[in-house]
Amino acid sequence: MGFEGRGGQGQGAGAAAGAEHQPPQAQAVKGRQQGPGRLPIQERLLSHWTRHREPRLCDPPDPAMTSSGESPRSGPLAAVAEQLRSLLLVLLLALVLRWGVVEPRWIPSESMLPTLQPRDRVLVWKLGHRLGRPPGRGAIVVFRPPPRLLAAGYDGDAALIKRVVGLPGDVIAVADGQLQRNGSAVPEAFLAEPMAYGLPDITVPAHDLLVLGDNRNASLDSHLWGPLPEERLIGVAVWRYWPLARFGPLPRP
Repeated sequence: MGFEGRGGQGQGAGAAAGAEHQPPQAQAVKGRQQGPGRLPIQERLLSHWTRHREPRLCDPPDPAMTSSGESPRSGPLAAVAEQLRSLLLVLLLALVLRWGVVEPRWIPSESMLPTLQPRDRVLVWKLGHRLGRPPGRGAIVVFRPPPRLLAAGYDGDAALIKRVVGLPGDVIAVADGQLQRNGSAVPEAFLAEPMAYGLPDITVPAHDLLVLGDNRNASLDSHLWGPLPEERLIGVAVWRYWPLARFGPLPRP
């Protein structure tokens, strides 16, 4: 009996020693098998260590943060980058406008006096005729040299500026120093002097325009080289932006 008591004590001690040498995972599993209740101390410690030491996948460290805790996106470099983006956007918009919608031009000669002075700056609307809306009578147009001027050696990249006086189907003539359109005199109060040449009747062909400079006696225009093909149009001058003293829309009769 005494032997059995000692053996029982030995078995109990052996079991306790075995439990001490078991890994924490096994003890935790054994603790859970014992039924509901408080978790064993090892499992509670492991859970606490995991919560407070393991990185959280849902909240990773921000690689953009500097050692001082500030993001470079909010510093001076961010302001410079934002200004550069704005500048690039403005330049892109200017290029789109320059190539397809509005184009600045300056007046190189006296052929449009007194309406336009040499070195005046104007804006040319380039979209109208491309959308099937050709310029009307009295419009000031900018265009590439017509075929007869090209044949005479004129620079094909040059740009000329004149006023439209005849549309397709119009019969244009100059008599007694005055422009005639379809048999009637055309009032042109903006002219500085009467026209010093005559012009027999010209019927403007389809898809052509007849153009004259406002300085009629000192202008290389349709009275010398004939009608202007519409395909040579660059656009319509609509606004003078320089000099500021004459800033505003260009007048039309």
